[in-house]
Amino acid sequence: MWNLNFISEKDFTDHVKATIEKYGEKLDSFDLKRFNKNIIDPIKLIFDKIVYQSSWDEIVSNEIFRQRDKSNNNDIGYFHQRIFQYIKNCHVPPNGEEGGWDVIYENADGIPIPDAGNVHTVYVEMKNKHNTMNSASAGKTFIKMQNQLLNDDDCACFLVEAIAQRSQNIKWETTVDKKKVGHKLIRRVSLDQFYALVTGQDDAFYQMCMVLPSVIEKAVKELDGTIVPHDTVIDELRELASKQNIESEDLAIAMAVYMLGFNTYMGFGDKIRGELGEDKDGMLKRIYEYVKRLK
Repeated sequence: MWNLNFISEKDFTDHVKATIEKYGEKLDSFDLKRFNKNIIDPIKLIFDKIVYQSSWDEIVSNEIFRQRDKSNNNDIGYFHQRIFQYIKNCHVPPNGEEGGWDVIYENADGIPIPDAGNVHTVYVEMKNKHNTMNSASAGKTFIKMQNQLLNDDDCACFLVEAIAQRSQNIKWETTVDKKKVGHKLIRRVSLDQFYALVTGQDDAFYQMCMVLPSVIEKAVKELDGTIVPHDTVIDELRELASKQNIESEDLAIAMAVYMLGFNTYMGFGDKIRGELGEDKDGMLKRIYEYVKRLK
């Protein structure tokens, strides 16, 4: 039984699937070449493994997760923003259009703004987290909102934060040209409070969060085979380690990791040059080809 009355089960499920599909190539499997695309930091991985008392499997898995996660924030931003296209009286403009606002909420019956009466339109700038803007970016956003108020005297502007420091709907105060500025119609609002405003239900965001895990799980099952990555990094590192002529497997894998970052550094290349030849400049490419052959 579907319990959300502000969005249909089909719309919500389709939106979750669209968000998952936004992950795109980040769901592609990691081999050694992709893992080392930007040259990993072997020293950091060695420290992390020993200090956190982790296995090589865990360290490699964590690094792959970090690399994937680094570019996933925009995809979660898509989820938070685009869900409002399915909610009554909300409009999500195409990127860069209609003033570049993330969401526009209009209500002919009026929208109550604390200490400022009613307006009929709210323009929203949405951020994933409360600390994602530096002072220059905050100042620029405030000026954009200020200009909107000058052009429309029947509106308010919200900075909506998915991960706010607390539940809030407060006057936003920031700094512009080294001066503290604020306006009662320019507000800093947590995502739960924005959901409450547009749906008329105080716990609407809570309700959404309660059904989200099961809907994601269902969507992943339906997309099975197209999104589940099969990473081979640790297997390839073990293959490389097996040719190091080092008795300790732990140290052999460490040496394989060193080779990813330091393969042309003095001393390191000698450990495997006998297998790959003398070409220093193509050493990394030859390592990738080498582990593929070993497999």
